[in-house]
Amino acid sequence: MLELAETFEDGVRREVLEETGISVDVQRLAGVYKNMSGGIVALVFRCRPLTGSAQPSDEAAVVRWLTLSEVADLMDPAHAVRITDARLDTPTSRAHDGMHVLTV
Repeated sequence: MLELAETFEDGVRREVLEETGISVDVQRLAGVYKNMSGGIVALVFRCRPLTGSAQPSDEAAVVRWLTLSEVADLMDPAHAVRITDARLDTPTSRAHDGMHVLTV
């Protein structure tokens, strides 16, 4: 969640650092994802790690780097697609039900 006077990029940097212990360079918007059942819209940004080491937090029990095949195996489809979409050249928008991507 963004603080009231915070830019998107500042919020991304703060949240990633708080949740993972890693400072990042925010590169660009990768996608917009709406959880239709929860009424939540998430903006996902592509970032490059700068400094720090991955460490768990109150919001992330485990922090680690994954290969694309591990992403597909370990994450539900509604969240795994955010990783694969971030590798595309242009931002994507998708809707999901909290678990699976919905076809529109």
